[in-house]
Amino acid sequence: MTDKPRRPRRGLTPPVVQEERIVRRAVGAAALGNFAAWYDFGLYSYLAVAVLNGVFFPDAGRWTTALALGAFASAFLVRPLGGFVFGWLGDRFGRTRVLSASMLLMAAATVLLGLVPGHGTIGVAAPVLVLLMRMLQGFAAGGEYTGALTLIAEYAPDRRRGFFGSRLELSTLAGYALGAAASGAVIALLPAEDLAAWGWRLPFLLALPLGLTGLYLRMSLEDTPAFRQLMERSPALATMSVRRAVQIIAAHYRSAALVAAGVTIAWNVTNYVLTNHVPAYLSGTLPRHGAGGADGTTVTALQVGTMLLMMCAIGSVGRLSDRIGRRPVLILASSTLVLLGLPAVWLLREGLMGQIAGLAIMGTALVCFAAVSPSTLPALLPTMVRYSGLAVIFNVSVSVFAGTAPTVIEAATVATGDLDWPGYYLIAAGVIGLVSTCFLKEHAGRPLEGAAPLTSSSELAPPPLSPDGVPLEYPREENREEN
Repeated sequence: MTDKPRRPRRGLTPPVVQEERIVRRAVGAAALGNFAAWYDFGLYSYLAVAVLNGVFFPDAGRWTTALALGAFASAFLVRPLGGFVFGWLGDRFGRTRVLSASMLLMAAATVLLGLVPGHGTIGVAAPVLVLLMRMLQGFAAGGEYTGALTLIAEYAPDRRRGFFGSRLELSTLAGYALGAAASGAVIALLPAEDLAAWGWRLPFLLALPLGLTGLYLRMSLEDTPAFRQLMERSPALATMSVRRAVQIIAAHYRSAALVAAGVTIAWNVTNYVLTNHVPAYLSGTLPRHGAGGADGTTVTALQVGTMLLMMCAIGSVGRLSDRIGRRPVLILASSTLVLLGLPAVWLLREGLMGQIAGLAIMGTALVCFAAVSPSTLPALLPTMVRYSGLAVIFNVSVSVFAGTAPTVIEAATVATGDLDWPGYYLIAAGVIGLVSTCFLKEHAGRPLEGAAPLTSSSELAPPPLSPDGVPLEYPREENREEN
């Protein structure tokens, strides 16, 4: 007897009806928690070079910046481990409880990071504690994003999963934007002495109310309809071992796992090239080679403008994918990278207007990936291993292939003198995206693997009538709100 779930036969299984207000509340809880988590996670990167290197690494000389950024990178080393642990717990005990735990850990690590005494007070213990807090943040981040992605996908009605999934990436962009704004505000408003003494701590302490708000919203939710259906149908799966989960994916979902990895790599390579490498490319790499570039203020303005435009467009792209499917949008994103990846990099060397055009090309590809991937990835795996499978696939792909992209590109540029390496990386990401999309089954408008069709109360047509003219009610999910 196989553990692979059977998909309900469409047309024969009546849809489960979820109250619209509950759907929106669940999406809001996941998105707000994700917003707070990525505000927390991004703060260190915004303050590392400007402030924190002098507070925690004052005696490192020319290695000061490298050590500060090394502490930032340490979070990526433990993300796969966090994904493995939180993912397994989420498939065993439910999405909402485990997501509440990841939110609590992220907020606690961020607040504690803001309370660590400086090097002048406790010596070498200060950078050690910073490293520990960053690793705790990375551990929590490993379960946070894929858990929120899973929760939204399992609560969203089948016909609007693309739109609601895009809300998650909107919250990620907004979290990073708030982190940049809060960091920029304390740097601009406070004298250097006050900033180094206590001012840098204020953005970190803001994580406490944000985290508590997200925690409250998540803990007030019941678990997702798909997870409840699974537990009612097969309660023994709550004790499934990690080994058995791996065997299920390897036996029945190997191709789906490879597709998920490919889409994740294409999406996140584009993300890290645009958000992490391009600023250094414009302000550092190009000026060193006498090829133009831009000053730090201009680069920041260009990045913020690109993120704001993406935030405005992402919901519309997600809604479009509900109408025409996920595959056409992913093909557009991947084809843009293959055909225009190099021209986009060439444009970055052609002054301000060229930089705006180059960023627009990269941003178009990224917003297509970001709007559609959150609804694409959860549909590839069944409920019983969805959280754990996605957490491992996503975090390993990001840590190994995407998170290393800026470093590899810069090293290759220095070694060869070729300024086109960012374009080569974008083309490779596009090829991976195209190949993965070729093997991707279209899931737009369809139930998740093994779950009953899901709709919301706002989408209901008048109920069908029995032969006697009596309205036939669709089954509804009973939702109890806990105080």
